[in-house]
Amino acid sequence: MVKQLTLYTGPSCHLCEQAKTILYPLISHQGWELVEVNIRESGDLKQRYGTRIPVVALPDGSEKGWPFTAAQIGRLLDV
Repeated sequence: MVKQLTLYTGPSCHLCEQAKTILYPLISHQGWELVEVNIRESGDLKQRYGTRIPVVALPDGSEKGWPFTAAQIGRLLDV
């Protein structure tokens, strides 16, 4: 089973780039895959996350919005 983490992002989002810098090393060590979703491709996603990106979503539906640390995401992944 592939463990998949979703990162809601937007174009030219410098905070999203910072989030990926935190996430990629963390998930690679724990066997997770990161799927980036551009919220601009969906009106619903743009409305839901437009002022909150970057947002990390776990398969169980839980979410963590920016700002977050590697330790915070690591604890979510260990659950």
